[in-house]
Amino acid sequence: MIRIETRPGEPMEKTLRRFKKRCEKEGLTKDIKKNMFYEKPSEVKRREYRKLEKRISQEKAEKAAAAKGR
Repeated sequence: MIRIETRPGEPMEKTLRRFKKRCEKEGLTKDIKKNMFYEKPSEVKRREYRKLEKRISQEKAEKAAAAKGR
């Protein structure tokens, strides 16, 4: 549970800004947006597979760059 206390003399806008930043840091806004619409299981698998492919290709590119720099 995210809890923000107002500091003495602090405007409400600043308190709200701190609350929003804390929500983003905790990943709350990302979860809300992700769960806003239903995503089919096949779409979830496809998205995760693409994410894995991207990570693998980035690792290969980093290895190639490291080997080239030797």
